[in-house]
Amino acid sequence: MDTKRFIARHVVDLPKSGIRDFFEIVAKMKDVISLGIGEPDFDTPWHIREAAIYALEKGKTHYTSNLGLIELRRAITKYVEKVFKISYRPEDEVIVTVGVSEALDIAFRALVNPGDKVMFHQPCYVSYHPSVTLTHGIGVPVPTYAKDNFALTAEALAAAWQPGCKLLVLNLPCNPTGGTCNRAQLEAIAKFVVEKDLLVLSDEIYSELTFEGEHVSLASLPGMRERTIFLHGFSKAFAMTGWRIGYACGPADLIEAMMKVHQYSMMCASIISQEAAIEALLRGEDGMKAMREQYHRRRDFIVRRLNEIGLKCHLPRGSFYAFPSVAVSGMSEKDFALGLLQAERVAVVPGTAFGANGAGFVRACFATSYEQLIEATDRMDRYVSGLRR
Repeated sequence: MDTKRFIARHVVDLPKSGIRDFFEIVAKMKDVISLGIGEPDFDTPWHIREAAIYALEKGKTHYTSNLGLIELRRAITKYVEKVFKISYRPEDEVIVTVGVSEALDIAFRALVNPGDKVMFHQPCYVSYHPSVTLTHGIGVPVPTYAKDNFALTAEALAAAWQPGCKLLVLNLPCNPTGGTCNRAQLEAIAKFVVEKDLLVLSDEIYSELTFEGEHVSLASLPGMRERTIFLHGFSKAFAMTGWRIGYACGPADLIEAMMKVHQYSMMCASIISQEAAIEALLRGEDGMKAMREQYHRRRDFIVRRLNEIGLKCHLPRGSFYAFPSVAVSGMSEKDFALGLLQAERVAVVPGTAFGANGAGFVRACFATSYEQLIEATDRMDRYVSGLRR
């Protein structure tokens, strides 16, 4: 029996993640230094884990409100107001989700009608375009460039805009490039958003990992709060990837629409993860700052070494990714990544995993130990030097 004929057409045509596809090869190899998967090498701080253990011991094993624990929503609003200068009501303007990925998914499902167009800057996180496709929307990529440090510009948005565009997805700082926007650039983007009557999904999961200048949320600018769904979580800043806990803040009508989708799919995020998240917000700042200092040190090292090797790389202002050009090799990004893996057992991700505008680049995640980065870049140096002979 041909069971494939039962699969929905839009799923059949959906490409597999370029990251996961590549790392199926890595998983079969030994002694590989991975600069691939975007996950902190730090364990979740002990006091956060202890809060979860204590909650479990107290028998907190039940469902929560669809919107999430009110104690967590209150902590979220205090944190967002303190750090991002945006005020939200915990009762109806915040929803707790299973990671930021679910927040994005339910936002798309709540807002996108078939045929609606969604703009996103590229290179970008691998799930944006497929998530739009899964809601029968049409993705509209907006290119960003190394010469601009991969910052999104209002000019690029204007050039890419098409009739029927409804949403703009921002990811600042950006995965995979580490690019972000300063206040003046965001003000120009905000002006464009108003002129084109767009709603913005602002994914700011890497915001605490900003190394150069201040992080400014689009939602904090005049007139943008009512046009923005602010998306954030705990995976990167608090090293809580496996806890799968995120949140969205926005106008009550939009959060209510997202909650409708959420309640019929996830119902609620794990109560244990929510209890851990409360602890992270209340007492996790010191640990977060300590991890950020380590990422900053690693960033400075890997970018310097990549440029010494000849892999031209801009200095990412945020995130824990470097995005060097492989032009010096004369190879495509995929051939370079495969060659480096086979010859020197170092795994990086081909840039085209993040969209066509990633051609000629690879992503190197520096969320691994300093010693591993030294060894990995030495191996990369040896590989590139060998190509020149």
